[in-house]
Amino acid sequence: MKKLFFISTIIIATASARAQKIYSVNFNYKADVKVYVVDANYKADLLVYKVDADYKAGANDGKWFFTNTAHKAKKKIFFVDEVYKADLKIYFVDRAYKAGWEEKSKKHLMY
Repeated sequence: MKKLFFISTIIIATASARAQKIYSVNFNYKADVKVYVVDANYKADLLVYKVDADYKAGANDGKWFFTNTAHKAKKKIFFVDEVYKADLKIYFVDRAYKAGWEEKSKKHLMY
């Protein structure tokens, strides 16, 4: 029984570590990735759905949870005001099933 509990704990911890927990920084030099929000889904590299709890965040599938502190985040992002300054173009979607990568070549940015 103890062994099963231990294994379950490891699996949950591993899944949690890969979850897309995001922190928005105030300065571009503090960011891991610079992000631009586009006005249409067909212009985006990634379609993002904001989840309301950290356990609902996906493993690099576009389901993001925004944390209140940087140390809890997997990635720190900075929202830029011009598309040419961005590493990644995103579009916020209204349903979780719509989230995902449109440009798979940029997937490495969020690992």
